[in-house]
Amino acid sequence: MQRLTLISHTLCPYVQRVAIALAEKSLDFERIDVDLSDKPEWFKTLSPLSKTPVLKVGEVAIFESAVILEYLEDTCDPRLHPADPLRRAEHRGWIEYASSLLNDIAAFYAANAEEAFAARASVLRAKFCRLEDLPRIGPYFERERFSLVDAVFASVFRYFDTFDKLGEFGILADMPVLAAWRKILALRPSVAAAVVPDYPDRLLRFLAAKPSVLGDRARAWLSRGNSRESAGVEGKFATA
Repeated sequence: MQRLTLISHTLCPYVQRVAIALAEKSLDFERIDVDLSDKPEWFKTLSPLSKTPVLKVGEVAIFESAVILEYLEDTCDPRLHPADPLRRAEHRGWIEYASSLLNDIAAFYAANAEEAFAARASVLRAKFCRLEDLPRIGPYFERERFSLVDAVFASVFRYFDTFDKLGEFGILADMPVLAAWRKILALRPSVAAAVVPDYPDRLLRFLAAKPSVLGDRARAWLSRGNSRESAGVEGKFATA
């Protein structure tokens, strides 16, 4: 394996899924964070879509998280997809489902009116309810075997560690299967290491910069002195 460099943004959930896969495969890599509100020229050259993550393999840049994950599956053990082609296709579908949840989460934290905020919370709850009803989950998505589906949902659930500080929105309430899945994912070393130590503080400050309902709650929470000092609000981030 050639030298691996992960071009990252500290809050990007799509970066997290790649970082988790790299760790699960015990691959050494360098991680370089970029400010997506002030993209350096070298990054624009590497990433045609100006998004993170980008994985440099030697001097070759691979962009888009789904493509990066498939490359890692093709080249590095242990495989995190099922061996059976049908099961593998099914897992890829649930990875897309997780990506749709990330879009819904972005709409939730950007909603600038209470009615829209409540509607976005309802959309999220309905999607999570569908997962709660799957008989296969426990302790991981594919029973005892950690998979790429777990890697991508770990970054979805991580948002709620911060959201839970700001209020009870009923999105994941009364879902014991997902609660157990979320807990075991959070304890996995690859998941914990996928973000910087002050990630929760950075996310709170990112939310507080939003002119939104959740932004109001984040600003109120921070104003009560609940956050450590930080270098400032995270910039806008585009992810894939």
